[in-house]
Amino acid sequence: MSSTSVTRPSDLRGHGFLFQQLVQRELRQKYQGSVLGLVWYLINPLLLLGSYYLMFGVVLKPIEHDDYPLFVMTAMVVWLLVSQTLPAAGDSLLSQSALLRKARFPREIIPTATVAVQAMTFLALLTIVAVITVPLRGTLDPALLLLPFVAALNILAVQGAALALSALHAHFRDVMPIVSAILVPWFFLTPIFYEPADLELRDAPHAAVVALEWGNPVAPFVEATRQILYYGHAPGLDLWAYMVAATGIALVGGWAIFRRLQRDLAVLL
Repeated sequence: MSSTSVTRPSDLRGHGFLFQQLVQRELRQKYQGSVLGLVWYLINPLLLLGSYYLMFGVVLKPIEHDDYPLFVMTAMVVWLLVSQTLPAAGDSLLSQSALLRKARFPREIIPTATVAVQAMTFLALLTIVAVITVPLRGTLDPALLLLPFVAALNILAVQGAALALSALHAHFRDVMPIVSAILVPWFFLTPIFYEPADLELRDAPHAAVVALEWGNPVAPFVEATRQILYYGHAPGLDLWAYMVAATGIALVGGWAIFRRLQRDLAVLL
């Protein structure tokens, strides 16, 4: 396969060793030489969880919810997957430009390895939150069995977005600065420290509530995770339909964009 040819899913077979090496390199590289090493992949997100709760759960005192730290954590873990994966994956092709020029392999492996690293952190955090939340909230219900499926859809949706952003940023270097800027308001528009029903209690326009609930592609994943962990309920069919559709669109769209733009990577990087 030439460096400019279009890859297909079947082309990814036989490159497991390269994928493994890229994942291991990504894991080692960021905190190489530090005393705690890979533990920082968990410490940093946990510190973010604590700082966000301190600001928005204590200082600003939003609408009350029982066990509010847990209410926040069940949603924040989803947001951290998105906010940490997209910037890292967006820059992944540029950071591996030397490898891209030297070797022939499916280019999708590079952003996918970045997503895999962040997915491992996400799953570890999700497990920690579940271990804390389930006994404290008493939500050890059959609905908990649905959590792996929600997590898998979440990761796959992010994978699709990562493929698109990595290819787009390699061609148009303004893409990731724009995404980084969008992440700030996107964070506040995501129902992390509140839920859509809270806004209706404060007489927010119904159209605005619907827009925040369904116009934000992260919101249904947040709500489904919170429903399972915090409330102990199975997500409704509307949430499942949205998550499945969003994941499918993200994967198909991301793959199509990457496939279309990867032809010029060897020249651009």
